[in-house]
Amino acid sequence: MNFLKNLGALLLSIALVSIAAGLGAGFGPGEWYAQLNKPAWNPPNWLFGPVWTTLYLMMAVAAWMVWRRRDRTIVSGALAVYSTQLLLNALWSPLFFGAKMMGIALVEILLLEIFILLTIVLFYRVRPVAAFLLVPYACWVGFASFLNFTLWRLNS
Repeated sequence: MNFLKNLGALLLSIALVSIAAGLGAGFGPGEWYAQLNKPAWNPPNWLFGPVWTTLYLMMAVAAWMVWRRRDRTIVSGALAVYSTQLLLNALWSPLFFGAKMMGIALVEILLLEIFILLTIVLFYRVRPVAAFLLVPYACWVGFASFLNFTLWRLNS
């Protein structure tokens, strides 16, 4: 029974991350993005799918690992911050690609980065391995923040 409970929790964690990913995927780059001035170091569009798929899976596993801990007080706080960053993650694509508001998207992604770093700190207190699973995500969002800034500056 414990195995089924843990498996169910892992699948729920993956489902929640998939919902956030799906919300963002509904606002893909499209023609508008193709016409933007981009820096030479802008990654090719095909790279984003595999990177985000890997990062979302790592996020889901990290949250599941934290959820499995017994101390509900510290776990619930960590998962609340994690949920906030997941919501912020889902909001960036509609702001950037959907509304084409690169400046507001930049502010939003910087806020996202803060919540990712806070999640890493809180996850570390509960389960260090879970925190380390989020480090590539923080790095990628840091890179994406700089790319967002650069695109905003090149196209304003």
